[in-house]
Amino acid sequence: MLKHLIDPLDLSLQELDQLLELAGRIADNPGRFAHVCQGKKLATLFYEPSTRTRLSFEAAMLNLGGSVLGFSSADSSSAAKGETVEDTIRVVSCYADICAMRHPKEGAPMVASRYSSIPVINAGDGGHQHPTQTLTDLLTIQRSKGRLGNLTVGLCGDLKFGRTVHSLMKSLARYEGIRFVLISPEELRVPDYIIEDTLVAQQIPYEEARRLEDVIGKLDVLYMTRVQRERFFNEEDYIRLKDSYILDMDKMAMAREDMVVLHPLPRVNEIAAAVDNDPRALYFQQAQNGVYVRMALIMTLLGVKEC
Repeated sequence: MLKHLIDPLDLSLQELDQLLELAGRIADNPGRFAHVCQGKKLATLFYEPSTRTRLSFEAAMLNLGGSVLGFSSADSSSAAKGETVEDTIRVVSCYADICAMRHPKEGAPMVASRYSSIPVINAGDGGHQHPTQTLTDLLTIQRSKGRLGNLTVGLCGDLKFGRTVHSLMKSLARYEGIRFVLISPEELRVPDYIIEDTLVAQQIPYEEARRLEDVIGKLDVLYMTRVQRERFFNEEDYIRLKDSYILDMDKMAMAREDMVVLHPLPRVNEIAAAVDNDPRALYFQQAQNGVYVRMALIMTLLGVKEC
């Protein structure tokens, strides 16, 4: 049966654990998987700018022995002529075996999946979901902490528009012993519907904080995010809030020795460069894990077996 990944919860907990196990095996021995997708093609349909997500999808498919086609902006596709997502995916289904789509409009990958004859992966839709970044985050947490349950996770920065935050909360809430600390200015706090539907509904303990230094000492994981200029309606609000939270070595000194720092990237100035040399800073390893987890996802959705 044709399967897509539009929302992190499209994978059952068992399927998620199996995918992460496969990603771990790939990370430990990537050369073993160098030809499993030979003859397969991935289409990357990116209607808005991306560096890490697009290139990591392309690297993932190339590492598996497959090939890649697609476009990196709406301007370079027939969308500039007015073609609908529905028609685009119908045509692309004739050319490729699997598709990764990023779109500024929430729900566009879901629409595409209804008209597609190949698996569709949501590579980010507006401020809504970013499931493959979530898989990357989960793999990084699992490999660094040895578990995905019984953790206190701090989410810091833009928690209103940050699709990576929304997806990660929904996924981690499925594991036992998870507690969230939500660190943001009032204007960028987690939307009420996510608090109600994900945290309150599942009785997940959480607290909200306005200052990172007040809570950093209790965290197992600190997930930093940038304040996203492209999600704001006016420049004044962006300028006022963009420097609200900056992680530096003074704040790191208040943290536990085994706390890990994640960031979906790109960063602007919310993490000082000096933090990069701290062994707890895992955001570049996180980017590498993104290739491994996308390799595992491509294999899983195509039904490709290990050699």
